[in-house]
Amino acid sequence: MHYPTITDRKLRVAIIGCGRIAANHFGAVEKHARDVELVAVCDTDTAALAAHREKYKVPGYLDANEMLEKEKIDLAIVCTPSGLHPDHVVLAAKNKVHVMTEKPMATRWADGVRMVRACDEAGVRLFVVKQNRRNTTLQLLKRAVNEGRFGRIHLVNLNVFWTRPQSYYDQAKWRGTWEFDGGAFMNQASHYVDLLEWLIGPVEKVQAMMSTTRAIEVEDTGVLNVRWRTGALGSMSVTMLTYPKNLEGSITILGEKGTVRVGGVAVNDIQLWEFAELRDYDAGIKDANYQTTSVYGFGHPAYYENVIATLRGEAEAETDGREGLKSLEVLIAAYLSARDSRTVSLPLEY
Repeated sequence: MHYPTITDRKLRVAIIGCGRIAANHFGAVEKHARDVELVAVCDTDTAALAAHREKYKVPGYLDANEMLEKEKIDLAIVCTPSGLHPDHVVLAAKNKVHVMTEKPMATRWADGVRMVRACDEAGVRLFVVKQNRRNTTLQLLKRAVNEGRFGRIHLVNLNVFWTRPQSYYDQAKWRGTWEFDGGAFMNQASHYVDLLEWLIGPVEKVQAMMSTTRAIEVEDTGVLNVRWRTGALGSMSVTMLTYPKNLEGSITILGEKGTVRVGGVAVNDIQLWEFAELRDYDAGIKDANYQTTSVYGFGHPAYYENVIATLRGEAEAETDGREGLKSLEVLIAAYLSARDSRTVSLPLEY
């Protein structure tokens, strides 16, 4: 598909939803001020809207459709509750505006497909935020996988041991609901589910079990078994009940010629890096490690680099709508498995 490029001016962007994750996007826009210009904000919370309108000196709207119709926008950035992403993406597409959506792109498989189809039909780009892929530690791990340094991958393990107290869910009525939020896998650990497919390859089968302790609809703890089409096996353990604070976000890959563990609170610390054959970058592997107090990492500005280059016609989108569907498919399969107590095979649609 051919998309018109924007090369002679700054990209005009607007942010829909001024909540918790939006701060990362405001920061990324500021860091790319040479190429990006914030022209409007939108939120249904009048207090949040007024605060951001005043801070950034741009028009503020309570209604996204009104903003998209009145303002000249190149890219709409969707930071609303997860269950609202599909409608906001489709709305942007109808207004012929490129759109970027936070994770997860949707809470239902059909909605994810609807988003991709709407953007295709409108001739606009759909970007799905996967900023963790841009973290320095994971970039090195991806390089090692791509270079075949592990040989045959035997076993993969991911842990997400974080904490979300009841007060976190009580901040807003949509939190912890099936319709608007999704649970620990869908929301908090979404980027780790993304690693299953991005790093290792297409998933063949999943088995999941989940439980709920907090006063919410969705799961706050779960385990997931995975079989990839390559024959590799893996598991993922997720909980938001860790005491007393976030403990670990990690991935371990065991292969015939290599073993790697990337740990820390948010895959920010390469703790083990061993391969049968050495490469020139192995000696400096610790330089990729970084300290973080945020499980979001620092990948948003780096993610914007690809979005800007794509809209300029200088690159291809690294995580478009179809790429976003890959992890959404694994997530939906996991929920179906836990609900029905069965193994779910992929793809979901044939």
